[in-house]
Amino acid sequence: MSLQRFVIVSGLSGAGKTIALHALEDAGFYCVDNLPAGFLADFADFVRHSPLPHYTRVAVGIDARNPDTDLRKLPEILDLLKTHELKVEVLFIEASDQALINRFSETRRRHPLSTTETPLRKAISLERAVLEPVIARADLRIDTTHTHIHEFRAQIRAQVSPRESGSLAVQICSFGYKNGIPPDADFVFDVRCLPNPHWDPQLRELSGRDQPICDFLEHTTYAGEMLSELIALLDRWISRFEQEDRSYLTIAIGCTGGRHRSVYIAERLAAHFRAKWHIVLTHRDL
Repeated sequence: MSLQRFVIVSGLSGAGKTIALHALEDAGFYCVDNLPAGFLADFADFVRHSPLPHYTRVAVGIDARNPDTDLRKLPEILDLLKTHELKVEVLFIEASDQALINRFSETRRRHPLSTTETPLRKAISLERAVLEPVIARADLRIDTTHTHIHEFRAQIRAQVSPRESGSLAVQICSFGYKNGIPPDADFVFDVRCLPNPHWDPQLRELSGRDQPICDFLEHTTYAGEMLSELIALLDRWISRFEQEDRSYLTIAIGCTGGRHRSVYIAERLAAHFRAKWHIVLTHRDL
């Protein structure tokens, strides 16, 4: 049997790389963690030629425990794999510095790059620098700063594991600007110009998935016009990304709090495009 998926999973310590690998393993991937980057090409060649069904879908974990010299060679290794007509996906898991500091404090684990001379915050900064060659080639970056562990597992299962090789996975994510723009977004659309249900006390505690909020927004022409124009824009340009052999695309829809307007627009976009692409819908701040 031929190799169908070869996913490289990397990330900052504490961001969730191991959790991502476990989720992929549960979905039927053959997973290897902390593979030396220098062995990546040989391992890919081995599984590519193996007749065993174990290796039809493979995920490999690579992190900052690799020597810096090996990680700097990763772009060259990925280009080499492409010459072998091997479809490689690079997934990078990240989180804010403060979220990582909090997680290490809660678990009392030691950061792999920290020493008596290198405190935790400096170790995280060093790790980002060491992994820059991986980040630069990532097909999908997932920020787990605001994501619960169960939500993260569900996201990996929905966005990464079920795709067939060569297909495009499109994540549509609502968010609130007050909590920052998702760092992994390819498209960002601001819908704060739409009427805000927050100022109606009867609507404030509802979300963009509730019918009264939908009725409120659909009562105006602005929401319908914006939705129609977004659909036309994305319908045209997502296809071009697909033609460029992209594996993942993230579309972020933002309003002030990420509860009403962005959720409504994200839900409508997901419903429209679900028949055409593999859609993963998330509401970061809901």
